[in-house]
Amino acid sequence: MGLTGNIDINSLASIPALRSISLMNNTFVGPLPNVRMLPNLKALYLSYNHFSGQIPDDIFTSLHRLRKLYLANNEFSGTIPSSIPTLPSLLVLRLDSNKFQGQIPRFRHNNNLKILNLSNNELEGPIPTNISTFGASAFNGNSGLCGPPLKNECQASLGSKMRIQKILIVVFATAFIVAMVVVVLVICRLRSVKNQQQQASALQGQGQASNKYAPPIYVKTKSLADYRDASPRQVAPDHGRGRARRAEQGKLTFVRHDQLKFDLQDLLKASAEILGSAGFGSSYKAVILDGQAVVVKRYKHMNNVPREEFHEHMRRLGNLNHPNLLPLVAYYYRREEKLLLAAFVDNGCLASRLHGNHSYQKPGLDWPTRLKIVKGVARGLSYLYTALPSVIVPHGHLKSSNVLLDESFEPLLTDYALSPVINLDHAQQVIMPYKSPEYAQLGRITKKTDVWSFGILILEILTGKFPENYLTLRYNTDSDIASWVNTMITEKRTSDVFDVEMGGIGNSKAQLLKLLKIGLSCCEENVERRLDIKEALAQIEDLKETENDVIIGDYSSTIITSERNIYRAV
Repeated sequence: MGLTGNIDINSLASIPALRSISLMNNTFVGPLPNVRMLPNLKALYLSYNHFSGQIPDDIFTSLHRLRKLYLANNEFSGTIPSSIPTLPSLLVLRLDSNKFQGQIPRFRHNNNLKILNLSNNELEGPIPTNISTFGASAFNGNSGLCGPPLKNECQASLGSKMRIQKILIVVFATAFIVAMVVVVLVICRLRSVKNQQQQASALQGQGQASNKYAPPIYVKTKSLADYRDASPRQVAPDHGRGRARRAEQGKLTFVRHDQLKFDLQDLLKASAEILGSAGFGSSYKAVILDGQAVVVKRYKHMNNVPREEFHEHMRRLGNLNHPNLLPLVAYYYRREEKLLLAAFVDNGCLASRLHGNHSYQKPGLDWPTRLKIVKGVARGLSYLYTALPSVIVPHGHLKSSNVLLDESFEPLLTDYALSPVINLDHAQQVIMPYKSPEYAQLGRITKKTDVWSFGILILEILTGKFPENYLTLRYNTDSDIASWVNTMITEKRTSDVFDVEMGGIGNSKAQLLKLLKIGLSCCEENVERRLDIKEALAQIEDLKETENDVIIGDYSSTIITSERNIYRAV
């Protein structure tokens, strides 16, 4: 919503029936408001702001009805308030990505707690045993923590562990020797039996050889259910053939009414082929019985979002409508996995067109087509910024493999606006915003982070060079495509930057150079100097396919070096 300043808690306290406060994704500053004045509060959502300082130890003592507490991605410091673990009704606690220190207090009512995330703080000491069942992802990013479920052992238990290990070594060595003796005896016995069988079969098998035949071979096309069954899942065993499997419970929810509808069973029975699998999810092409082809994207790292919040976000995505967005058709909700369905696009993605093998039948993209793609991506991204103002990164994973091309090479953005529902610990390892320079320097993303991803995409389209930015876990100038472009410009080799597979660019050099400048401005490391999406779109819309008024040599001479000598306005 873009709200700033401090929260007027006195005004909120004048509403006795107030049960829930949600002010996430804003820029509020200062200490945590005095929530003692809101004793009837059941849910407090303050994640993704700039709150800071220590939280008073007893501030939550009177909030006996509090069920959900979201304080993630702020700048709180000090110890975790001891009044939090005593809350009798607490179901969800998100304190991740702050600067909390000290040990984790013991939770008295941990049987009620369903979701816990304390990752990416500065906590230390052993993890209390009554919350160790939440898994390592709830505690990662705290170098001082030890004990289960983390792999680093606490120092106090190492001595006894060593003694146990020595005993186990002796036991296993003895067992190994005994096992080897048994194996040798078994092998000798088997060889003896085999020799006897061969002698007996030689007498009986002469007249039977002509009766042998090879059984027919049947090839069955895999269904989507086969792919789902083949991947490991933590599902309780299903006893009884008549009982429906848990994986097939629920139904597809369609968010668009202009699509032909089908049910979950039709989808699971459909013939399918895997299109790709990466850290963000797996993609399949499924052909329904009526011949309709859809893309099914399967995600396993979206289980930290409450059911109602996930459904609401999917409805928001279903309402989006733009020529450069691939519409969401339907989705399937299950805590362990989510399925998102969209129409199948035959022409493939931009990444395969830029970096795949080209031939006479399938040539590389020429300059007018690349300019058309850039304009379409800019329009789609600008629409997302307008339609989703409360989402910090409205696309959240913009790269060439997430830009599809229709039969007329009009770009269609996909995998957009999923950052609010993907697990934060997984997002920080996979999606593009967490590879940006501002996240590497400041530990947070901004409204201009998607513009940085767009700038990387522009440079990829112009150069034909695959950006190592897609592969690195964190931003690194040594593997940054913008740094390479700037180096080429300073060495007066600007002409060598552009992809030779664009063919003859004729009198379009000036337009290419203008787009190169826009791409570098979108990649500006300093967020304040970086273009916003409206500025970038306006400059891109002014570009034409041909022009004759600029030459490369003149362009290269206008370089202005930035303070860190990495990104430059050309």
